[in-house]
Amino acid sequence: MEPIRVLIVDDELLVRSGLGMIVGSAPDLELVGTCSGGEAEECARRLKPQVVLLDVRMPDLDGLAVLRLLRALPDPPAVSMLTTFDTDEYIGTALRGGAAGFLLKDTAPDQLVHAVRVLAAGGSMLSPAVTRTVIGGYVEGGGPDADALALVRTLTGRELDVLALLGEGLANAEIADRLLLGTGTVKDHISAILGKLGAANRVQAAVIAHRAGLVRPARP
Repeated sequence: MEPIRVLIVDDELLVRSGLGMIVGSAPDLELVGTCSGGEAEECARRLKPQVVLLDVRMPDLDGLAVLRLLRALPDPPAVSMLTTFDTDEYIGTALRGGAAGFLLKDTAPDQLVHAVRVLAAGGSMLSPAVTRTVIGGYVEGGGPDADALALVRTLTGRELDVLALLGEGLANAEIADRLLLGTGTVKDHISAILGKLGAANRVQAAVIAHRAGLVRPARP
């Protein structure tokens, strides 16, 4: 099989170098390039990456603007936002813009490699640490959202169970273990959930779960 093509977009050379070393260490990943935000669209068109690791905050062109440019490409790559913060006020916009993952820059190397594989396969990467702090912080306050509640009322009881665990950042296998289901069954439930919620990916579904109050607040 051809290796997964990865592009890293960050304004800091040291960060690009470190992430590049991690990506390059995996035999099934190929680092096709690194660049700043202002160069990202041209690099993506020329290098045709399958996955882009994109810094949220950059001085020349911020990550949200780059995300819009990348998602508008004829064959858009899967994009995971990178941040040094465990909360970020830009996350809501990034979710609506089609970001498929969120990773902290200090994510363990093996988890970063796993995230790239998941994104390349069409999935979304929601590490539990990021889910609780970033997505939870984004939807915090004001109680359950009426629109989100209306959406989740279209789900079956089992789909609600799956959505709640998806909102906690659990992978399919973990959800299957928790609910005593097969992983194939969980995958089918998630496909049905995305369709009923009108969510483009697991990240957007997780936000709806938080907005609807399906996910318990993190304990101090």
